[in-house]
Order: sequence, then C-alpha cells, then structure tokens
Amino acid sequence: MEVQFTVYGDPKPQARHRSTKSGHNYDPSAAKKKSFAQVIQEYRPEKPFEGPLMIMLKFYFRRPNAHYKSGNRERGLKENAPILYTSKSRNDWDNLGKLVCDAMNGIMYLDDGQIAKAGVMKLYGKPRTEVTIKEI
Repeated sequence: MEVQFTVYGDPKPQARHRSTKSGHNYDPSAAKKKSFAQVIQEYRPEKPFEGPLMIMLKFYFRRPNAHYKSGNRERGLKENAPILYTSKSRNDWDNLGKLVCDAMNGIMYLDDGQIAKAGVMKLYGKPRTEVTIKEI
C-alpha cells in the first residue's frame, strides 16, 4: 500500500526542545506539528501502517530574487540558478524530516520507528512538502 500527498506552505524544521528557568521542558515545534497533522487528516489511511516503511520527502522553498535576471521575476531565471536548495540556514534536511515524521505518528503509521528507508530532497519551487509513504 502507498500514500502520497502534498502540504502547501513553507516547510518548517523541527526546533530543539527547550527548558525554562524552572526546569520545565517543552517542544517549541508542537504547534507546527499539530498544524501539519490537521492538514494531513484527509489523507489518513483507514488503519495506520503497521510494518516497515519507506518514506520520500520533497521540500520546496521559494527562490530568492538573486536567482532571477536583473532581480525581476518576470525576466526569468538566470542560467546558473540552482535547482537544489542548499542554503546555509536552519532548514537542515534532518530537522525538516523530523518535524514531518513526528507529526505523522499515530496518523499514517503507529510510530516513526517503523521507517526503515528514507529519502529527502530540498528543491526550489512553490513552497510545499510532498510526502510518499510505502509499505516494504
């Protein structure tokens, strides 16, 4: 069985857990995970996957103006404009994948520990996250 879906909007990375001065720990990404989980409800399988899984995640980011001729989107892309997103930012592939995989726990599968094989791509395009989950 396989499930594919797209969630539109800027991909968000998982933030590190934080501690307050009183020693209380909290997840600063909890609201982002909850939001992602609400959007994917319509793609939810009848019963969560139970066996080993393969997951493919494609994260698409907006192009900066520097990728366009004369900084004008109407003039088209520069010839040397990259396809893959490699910006030095907090958008590391593992942080992006962690948020998505954690958000799908109990919805698409019982636990993200079932993921035995994974692939991640970061690209330029209309901001979105494309997810493919397959039983293996």
